Amino acid sequence: MYVSAGNDALPDELKGSVLAIGNFDGVHRGHQSVLTRTRSIAADLRAPAGVLLFDPHPRVFFAPERPHFTLTPLPEKLRLLASLELDLAVVLAFDRTLSAMSAESFVASVLVERLEVRHVVVGYDFQFGHGRHGNPDLLRSSGARFGFGVTVIEPVSDPREVYSSSRVRRLLREGDVASAAAVLGHNWRLVGTVAGGAKRGTGLGFPTANVRLAGGQDLKHGIYAARVHLATGKHDAAAYLGTRPTFDDGMPVLEVFLFDFDGNLYGREIAVELVDYLRGDEAFPSVDALKAQMAIDCSRARASLRADERGRVSD
Repeated sequence: MYVSAGNDALPDELKGSVLAIGNFDGVHRGHQSVLTRTRSIAADLRAPAGVLLFDPHPRVFFAPERPHFTLTPLPEKLRLLASLELDLAVVLAFDRTLSAMSAESFVASVLVERLEVRHVVVGYDFQFGHGRHGNPDLLRSSGARFGFGVTVIEPVSDPREVYSSSRVRRLLREGDVASAAAVLGHNWRLVGTVAGGAKRGTGLGFPTANVRLAGGQDLKHGIYAARVHLATGKHDAAAYLGTRPTFDDGMPVLEVFLFDFDGNLYGREIAVELVDYLRGDEAFPSVDALKAQMAIDCSRARASLRADERGRVSD
């Protein structure tokens, strides 16, 4: 997948693409429906299929003082998009210039002049341009004027509610990572750099990799079954997120214990995939009681990960 950032000129062979437009935070099943339709239209037109997205999320730009729960930072988002067999990702910096651009100017200068789009695909609730005055109707009228097609995808849902990024955030805050995965179509994962800690886990016999969460990632505290993705492969793990009430009740940190792993992860970037929520955070009357519970937690995490792996194979 070719990635075009900023105002980079597109290679000639990627101009005239069919582009899905949006933020695509999480790349959930609703987004995937948009992208599937994009690929289908592109195949019919014998044109490249791609996505046009904005970074950072507009909420981060307009309210930087209020941490926003970003599900997929740009590198993770591009990884997921590449797995969907797209030819192109155009990443526009959402900055002061773009935020002040009218919807009409965005169509003329970005979609038509720079990208020479052949067709665009958007969700039913897509809004763009200064004051969010742009919508699917404006795109349709613009397409008729400039000669590009427009497809609007209606909401996609399960029996309960529409697939959405806000729904995924709510489920993760509730600790319901299994339901979040059902909306996403994949287990959610966070990416961070391993930092030094107090080494309590090592003293307890469970050495952990400590990762600080990005602003806004207010996940439910407790114990998770997890997988850790490294450049060298993936490892099953148990993860703890909380304030360590048995010890200092300090700042929340994600502590990950990799099963059957012997290596130094300090300073390395890792991706932690949350598979199952096992229990809430709690204080223990003694270190020995905590160690006993940690052994139980690891056993439960291993069992949960085996079940998840069996489910993947049966699918």
